Amino acid sequence: MREAYIVSAVRTPGCRRGKGAFNQTRPEDLLAQALAGAADRINLDKALVEDVMTGCAFPEAEQGINLSRIAVLMAGYPITTCGATVNRFCSSGLEGIALEAMKIKAGWAEIAMGAGCESMSIVPMGGNLPRPHPDWAKKNPDVYISMGITAENVASRYNISREDQDKFGYESQMKASKAQKEKLYTEIIPTTATRFVMQADGTYKKETFVQDFDDGVRADTSLEGLGKLRPAFKAGGSVTAGNSSQTTDGAAATIVASEDACKKYNLKPLARIVAYAVAGCEPDEMGVGPKYAIPKVLQLAGMTLDQMDLIELNEAFASQSLHCIRELKLTDRMDIINVHGGACALGHPLGCTGAKLMATLVANLHRYNKKFGLESMCIGGGMGAAMIIEKM
Repeated sequence: MREAYIVSAVRTPGCRRGKGAFNQTRPEDLLAQALAGAADRINLDKALVEDVMTGCAFPEAEQGINLSRIAVLMAGYPITTCGATVNRFCSSGLEGIALEAMKIKAGWAEIAMGAGCESMSIVPMGGNLPRPHPDWAKKNPDVYISMGITAENVASRYNISREDQDKFGYESQMKASKAQKEKLYTEIIPTTATRFVMQADGTYKKETFVQDFDDGVRADTSLEGLGKLRPAFKAGGSVTAGNSSQTTDGAAATIVASEDACKKYNLKPLARIVAYAVAGCEPDEMGVGPKYAIPKVLQLAGMTLDQMDLIELNEAFASQSLHCIRELKLTDRMDIINVHGGACALGHPLGCTGAKLMATLVANLHRYNKKFGLESMCIGGGMGAAMIIEKM
């Protein structure tokens, strides 16, 4: 089987749902800029990209009608570049990368792109018209359960204290604000956003501006302030807005190529995709997914956790992140986990996150001259996903 190499990985900023810079920017516009930016960053002829697989957790309304194909054309790719949309909820973007990597490995493509996009401002959590199966929901409601309640379940079942959750959220904010101040998010492409501004005569004028930073980072976060927040999902609970991921808008894209394509078109491999795995767990504690997916992907790769130099572990909730870290015996290696902060500070744009974290992981492996990187996340419905990459 052939190798698949990442040759470009970029993301837009992540901006807060409803209140952030992208709250009036359509998802197609965000995704198109990520797709174009990935090729433009390495001066790649867009006609060479054969296919784009885009992850999206709620592919409907403005994100529907095959978001990927539409954005491909909007981004200036020719009609010969195809597009498809994939949904594995929180790992949708990583799934897109994995699917295209498998095509490269199988010899079914030479250059392809995995991407992710989510506008949580425009398409609400759960979609516009959720319709759970009535009979199944009576007997097995857990697959439809609120993600916040699953986080509360993890906290109570595995003794994750409110204090530890708040400390985790605080540290995420501090790492992110430091990285932002030092301009370390080099994977970000400046992104044109839209807003509609009311005029004196009552009409609205469409304006555009460029957004080049994550607008959910709060440098003034304090443990005292986090301690005053009320539980967000359960009376008397411990999961709050401060120790949970922000709901966010954003897009990201990763170009994958074969060794032959890299040589033919003078592309520099940034990382080799080593292995990818998904694993199932109980839906009512879906956050524990990484503790199953990570050992599985390590076994596939014939590697150990000690060999991982950097880890991007999606911070869906502090409770589930802390549980997975403890179960995997990583508490003494916190310095390699989410080194520039995580979703508590930077946001979790659902279908985008898998591709977003990949852009960050690739950039940081090169910045800190590390060899192996691991990305993992929990997934709504009771799953986990994990991918290992090797810096070239």
